[in-house]
Amino acid sequence: MNKVQNRKIKDLVSENYLYASVLYFFGIEFYNYSEDTLEQVCKEKGISLTMVISDLEGAVKSKVSVDASLIDFPVDLLIEYLKYTHHTFVKKRLPYVAKCLDKLDLRQVKYPLAKDLKFVFPLFLEDFIRHLYEEEDQLFSYILSLQQVLNQNLNMNKVYFQMERHTLRDFAIEHSSQEDEMSGLRKITNDYDTSGCENVCMKVILSELKSLDEELKIHAKIEDEILFPKALVLEKQVKTLIRKNISAN
Repeated sequence: MNKVQNRKIKDLVSENYLYASVLYFFGIEFYNYSEDTLEQVCKEKGISLTMVISDLEGAVKSKVSVDASLIDFPVDLLIEYLKYTHHTFVKKRLPYVAKCLDKLDLRQVKYPLAKDLKFVFPLFLEDFIRHLYEEEDQLFSYILSLQQVLNQNLNMNKVYFQMERHTLRDFAIEHSSQEDEMSGLRKITNDYDTSGCENVCMKVILSELKSLDEELKIHAKIEDEILFPKALVLEKQVKTLIRKNISAN
């Protein structure tokens, strides 16, 4: 990153495609400022050059992984964490990929799957967002209801009727069948392969999709290995509480 402020945007992005998303979230669309230096763009937009460079360096060091501290989170905080990641996907990451695809000029891209990706991604986006909202409205809501019953903040009769309609086992089966949302995109891009592709914008898109895929696998792992086990304990406790209440009456 020596004298990074004097390097052109196109050269920075070509060096590491993750830089494109960092710049984008500072309001610097790499495809609109490719011939400008980082210092020129930051000055034009009134952005702190030091802050941008710091975030670029951070992008190189960052690695997607499960935060071990999540295992100690109570269920409600864990759900808030997962909902925050949903928000990041829906409001930042996915619109960024969509914007890059929209700017992609197929006449200038010698990548046979670019046209297919332009067609398939909006379909994936619609289905993926619907899945996230359904998860929040159904699974997360159900788990929070279980916790509220145990905290005596919700009448157990309400959660009893929810349990009659579905259990965590039902949710787990459905979740498992929907877990690999990006399998279609992975297939048509040959695992996000950039060989033979010279267009920088196309390489950025493939790199971003690969990064998103890795993050979604981590997200699913958190749900499968941390959230569901905690929720199963809650469900068992609530069932025991309901049985005791029925016996008492």
